[in-house]
Formats: sequence, structure tokens, C-alpha cells
Amino acid sequence: MKKQVLISGASIAGLSLAYWLNHFGYAVTVIEISKGLRRGGSPIDVRGDALRVAEEMGILDKIKAKELVHTDEIVNADNETIVSFSINAQAEYSGDIEITRDDLVDILYENIPVGDVQLIFDNKIETITQHKDCIEVTFQRGAPREFDFVFGADGTHSSVRKLVFGEEEKYSKFFGAYFAIVEAPLLKAGTGALIYREPGKLAALYPFKNIVNAFVVFRSPKLPYDYKNDAQHKQILKDKFKDSSWKIPQILDAMMNSDNLYFDEVCQIHMPAWTNGRVALVGDAAYTTGFPTGMGTSLAMLGASIIAHALHANEDYNSAFAKYNDSYRPFVEGVQAGITRGLNWLVPETEEGIQEAIERFL
Repeated sequence: MKKQVLISGASIAGLSLAYWLNHFGYAVTVIEISKGLRRGGSPIDVRGDALRVAEEMGILDKIKAKELVHTDEIVNADNETIVSFSINAQAEYSGDIEITRDDLVDILYENIPVGDVQLIFDNKIETITQHKDCIEVTFQRGAPREFDFVFGADGTHSSVRKLVFGEEEKYSKFFGAYFAIVEAPLLKAGTGALIYREPGKLAALYPFKNIVNAFVVFRSPKLPYDYKNDAQHKQILKDKFKDSSWKIPQILDAMMNSDNLYFDEVCQIHMPAWTNGRVALVGDAAYTTGFPTGMGTSLAMLGASIIAHALHANEDYNSAFAKYNDSYRPFVEGVQAGITRGLNWLVPETEEGIQEAIERFL
């Protein structure tokens, strides 16, 4: 009889894990709080060993076919180009693939054999009770069920982590900045990103397909904010960017009038262990790296592959989970260590820092 597994979250980590566990003969159920696959977000990168994982999954050519290739511009307050650059032309990013998040999610979803994996949308886990031989799970809607394993692939603010490992504050490390993303259909951009900086602040417009996303970042001490409070997020943004130049007033208008504003702090999740009994965390739920590293997607795909292969290779799940914790941790911690470098390039705190960031491409 197939072992029953439940995955919370139908995004990159969850869909990658669903593919691998189904491939290795598990009966997989994926539960997602949204009413469908989550849409939106800026383009993301598939890098390093994640490209090998994509090839093993049989989706690398599909990812390459959707690759975004563009030249970006750093501009001044008058929208005059200071420097143009292509990030993938930089030696350290050679071979990386940039793709829209929606395209990658679609590719991962379509790669799961039809009918093999049960996907439940518009529902969520309410309780998780571990027993010696199984896990009992109750849901917002529907009857309780028993599973052999439960995996939290439900993002930085993971509900599975909260239920099994404790409050987020125990594991979240703040890095002195906040960011917001919104679709801005009335704003125009070229074929690549437009990036504008002021000390401690960044604003950018990212066009892709028929969409323009507006993106802002600002340095700040820790704020007493609720990540679910949209009105509070908008007020914070108004206060922080009210005197800024360039296209920021128009970007603020788009954010103030949006029903789909994404606002959060720049943080990482650091945990002593990503497993507890028969429960394991994957992707941002376990080891959020923060967007300045550019590695969240790759870590999610790679981590899903590693834990699934470990379970397949070890009859004792305790040994498999220990291998996942021990073998993957050095790489994850190395990636997480790069956040300060990335943040300093994106959002320099001084005019001198801004000039140094520009000179990187001159």
C-alpha cells in the first residue's frame, strides 16, 4: 500500500516535492489555501544545481523556452539612463535562467501526471497531531485524514511551521529593510527593468509579457507591522516615499489603489532542524533566503529533490530526514550568508554606495 503524504502549499517548493514523491511511489495530496495556483510576482531565477534538478524532472527545455532575456537600465530622477546592463551577462550568473514565476509554476504543475496527485484548493490545515505510526490532520473544511508524512511548503509565514515548530518569531531574522510589489498597468517601461535609487531606497519597474510590476525597497529599523494588514502597509509606504522623486509618486498611486499589494520585511528563516517527527519543511518555510540572494526558487527545487531522494533511499524516515538536515544545511547557510552583499548592492545607504553599485557595470 502506498504511503500517504500531505503537502501544504502549491507553489514552487510544493509542486516540485509533489512531482518527486509521486515519482517515488507515494500517494500525494497537496492542499493550498488559495482558490487556485498562486499568480503574480516578479521574475525569478533558476540557478546552479536547480538546473540539474530541472533536467532530471524533464522540464529544463520548457524552462529554457520561457527564459526572459533583457537589458536593464539604472536611471536618475529625470529618467535619464545612467548605465545599461544585462545581469545574465555577468560572469557569476552565467548559465542562470530567468523566468516569470507564473511560467515556472505552470511548468511544474503540468509536469505532475494527471490524476496521480490530489490537489485541494481553497482549504487549509487546522491541526496536526503526531502519533507513532501516522499523523492526524484536520482541515478548515472536510473530514480529518491520516497521513504517513506532512510537508510544509507554505512559504516564509508557514502555518505548518507554526503548528509543529512554534511561532515564527523564534526563527525569523530581520535584515533592516522592507519591500513591496504591485502590478502597475498604467505605468510604462521599456523592454527591460528601470531602476532608480535614493539613499536607503530603491524603486523599479519590471516589464514582462503584457505586465509591468512596480517594486520598492526601503531600509528601516524593525516596524510593528502585521503582514496581513493591507491598510497599514499602504500607510507605511506613503510615509516612507512621500518625498521621493522619479516615478515614485505614480508607483505609490498604483500601490494605494491596488487590492493585490504584496508587502513584507526582508528576512530569513533560520532553524536548528527542518524536521520534527513525521513533519518536514521545504523551501521558504524552512530556509527563506530573502530576495536579495536571488536563490529562493533554486533552494526550493533543490531541497524538494534532496528530501524526496533521501526518503526513497532510506527505509527509516528518521535517517532520511537526518540526511536532509545534515547534507543540505551547509549549502543553505552559504546562500543565506550572501544576503547582506545583495542588499548593499540593491539598496545602498549612501550616495557613495549608490555610485559604487553603478560602477560595477561601467
